Amino acid sequence: MIKSMTGYGKHIAETENTKIIVEIRTLNSKQLDVNMRLPSYFKEKEIEMRKQIAAILHRGKIDIVVSMEQNTVETAPVIDIDIAKHYHSELKTLATAVNQGDFEDYLSVIVKMPEIFVQKEKELEDEELNLALDCMQNALIAVDKFRISEGEDLLADFTFRCNNILSLLDDIDNYDKERIVRVRDRILSNLKKFLGDHDVDKNRLEQEMIYYIEKLDITEEQVRLRNNCRYFLENLNNEESSGKKLGFICQEIGREINTLGSKANDADVQRIVVLMKDELEKIKEQLFNIL
Repeated sequence: MIKSMTGYGKHIAETENTKIIVEIRTLNSKQLDVNMRLPSYFKEKEIEMRKQIAAILHRGKIDIVVSMEQNTVETAPVIDIDIAKHYHSELKTLATAVNQGDFEDYLSVIVKMPEIFVQKEKELEDEELNLALDCMQNALIAVDKFRISEGEDLLADFTFRCNNILSLLDDIDNYDKERIVRVRDRILSNLKKFLGDHDVDKNRLEQEMIYYIEKLDITEEQVRLRNNCRYFLENLNNEESSGKKLGFICQEIGREINTLGSKANDADVQRIVVLMKDELEKIKEQLFNIL
């Protein structure tokens, strides 16, 4: 099973007075790169949360936002009395200075002033901290399911393109016998033009022809390319997703395709090699997003 590194997950956990929200987005990355934004209440649980993340997501650029809403009287904003008194004194002084000494509705003005209301800090109970960890775990599981779903689409595409390469390899078999005949005829024709009526040692010529045609033989490359493609397909269906290993196999596939093209010395085979390279490049583009 392969997994994409692109994913999204969100989970909300609620108690009577508390609501915790965890939202996660992931993209491809060579390493595990975690960016967390969480309230100060949860700082003591950050290391534990990071362990949860590494255990499930393993790799990728991961952005996590943890937020909390509390609906209790204990956490409701309160008025800062000292600041309110300060504003009241300043407003009275201002009223006197502008000849508005009879003004009395100071409260309606004061409550609109900045920093009048302050949020009370409340120590979280163990129940709420554990709820945050459970919420994180469920959000991570949601991301993992998303990655698996994306991986299934990629699996279908990889299988299709790898089978296309194997099909093109079968097409080369159809051209190969004709290719050897064309190469041999071309050599003989060039020799005839070059030597004219001069006699040729046919035994030596045959030896040279065998040597030259053996250098053009692509059977070994065809066998290795077919084996590498099958190995790639086998690893697509492994229980563990391994994008790096699939990338290494793709490098070997590309090496065999290039060697096959350089040795073929034939226009028809070169055309098929170009089509193979096109399919392989499409696989490589998507492999960057595999876990």
